[in-house]
Amino acid sequence: MPVTTRSTNLLIVLAVAAMMAVALYMEHAMGLEPCPLCVGQRVFVILVGVWALMAWMHNPGAIGRRVYAGLGILSAIAGGAVSSRQLWMQSLPEDQIPSCGPSFEFILDTAPFLEALRVMLMGDGNCAEVVWSLFGISIPGWTLIGFVVLAVVNVYQFVRRPPQSRGWAR
Repeated sequence: MPVTTRSTNLLIVLAVAAMMAVALYMEHAMGLEPCPLCVGQRVFVILVGVWALMAWMHNPGAIGRRVYAGLGILSAIAGGAVSSRQLWMQSLPEDQIPSCGPSFEFILDTAPFLEALRVMLMGDGNCAEVVWSLFGISIPGWTLIGFVVLAVVNVYQFVRRPPQSRGWAR
């Protein structure tokens, strides 16, 4: 049985749900407070999932499949850029790390939206702290790996040809 574009979109949705479940577990069960860059990565993970969910529900033809996959690719690339920025900040020597600012919730409550968005995408000293790692890879490293996988699957969705019908020709 061939893998359909619809089932592949459902797989993307399930992968995004798993990534968000891990993020929420780390926040609520492990007590790891997300920094502004972490919040930005979550936004892009969810965005990739939204495009795949819409594609799954819509089940479009070839052009629509490419549009949804293209949006998924762009969202994964943007999220990968945010993850890469945080990895870069984590690699800085201690004397070059930017100063820590107020909590992201405080910024959202008090600053204009564009300022909060700038902080979310640029990060601060809180984003440079490595609070958890597995096999020597920190959270943004694992998230970057997730974005690469999501981008590759969306590229597959973009370039694939749907299977030909095997029924009787009419």
